[in-house]
Amino acid sequence: MPETAEAATATATELVGRHFRVRDHYDVGREKVREFARAVRNDHPAHHHEADAAELGYGALLASPTFASVIGAATTRSLIGTVLTEYDVSQILQTDQIFEFVRPIMAGDHLAVDVVIENIRSYGDNDFITVKVTLSDVENRPALIATTTIVARKGVEIDPESVQTVSGVVMHGHVADADGTTDPTGLILLAPEDVIELDTPAAALPVHTEPKAATLTAGTELPAAKVPVTRGDLVNYAGVSGDPNPIHWSDAAAKLVGLPTVVAHGMLTMGLTAGFLIDWLGDPSALSKFSVRFSGFVPVEPTAPTIVELTGKVKSVDAENHTATIILGGTSEGKKLFGRAVAEIRLS
Repeated sequence: MPETAEAATATATELVGRHFRVRDHYDVGREKVREFARAVRNDHPAHHHEADAAELGYGALLASPTFASVIGAATTRSLIGTVLTEYDVSQILQTDQIFEFVRPIMAGDHLAVDVVIENIRSYGDNDFITVKVTLSDVENRPALIATTTIVARKGVEIDPESVQTVSGVVMHGHVADADGTTDPTGLILLAPEDVIELDTPAAALPVHTEPKAATLTAGTELPAAKVPVTRGDLVNYAGVSGDPNPIHWSDAAAKLVGLPTVVAHGMLTMGLTAGFLIDWLGDPSALSKFSVRFSGFVPVEPTAPTIVELTGKVKSVDAENHTATIILGGTSEGKKLFGRAVAEIRLS
């Protein structure tokens, strides 16, 4: 099992299709589950109380649908820092996120993290990099598959003044060693023979949704919601999620990249949207797939909240298979946040 350092001489495109494993597993802590749920306003009691999770058939707290972004943030930093070293981590923007839920992540899970660079497409100075992360449990069964697309700029000269400004506000303690050999979130390049095929997932538990497959119809609109977002929410989410990008809390850093003010994390808005959907469903384990293409941002001023408006509409229902597809929308100050936001759900 060669270390990531041995892949350092390969170009990014030569690593497409290669498999990596995060050096250490991720233990899902009960308080981390609660902490993250509070950060993204996921108020379903199964995220906070074992008795409520037990009512849904689970023996531990259920993590919020976008909880895997905590693991993904650390994985992306390791990938850019020690594998895709052609890119500058400060010149990266997330464009798409897909979560495929095999089963809910739960407190007490002991998760292995496997990474595949699926695709790299070049457009001018920008490379669109698609990465698939699979989380599997101690029984070698998949729990969740996350596919992320980021756009990265390479060969861009960074203004020294900008570097100095950012260095004065950036959070310390997030720089991995050069080859990832002592960083528990560092990546190991797997030889083809070391890639382990995952076992078949256990049968999914029944769901307990408030909307029912027999009565839900295409065209049904979810009750709209308005969610206030403040600077305090951004700082809290940055700490809980492990996303230290200063554009989410420093006006100086935001203005350096051409933003009018500090903006909310894309994954925070996705988490808020998931919470909005779960409030309507009544069961956080009912999500099968949730995908978002980001197209806008939520600007947040220093002393007043910004209102995020969330909507949803049933696109289709398969009453025989107890499934449905929901189209979701989010706006801030009248501007769209998503180019696309779609959820596939299971129904009672």
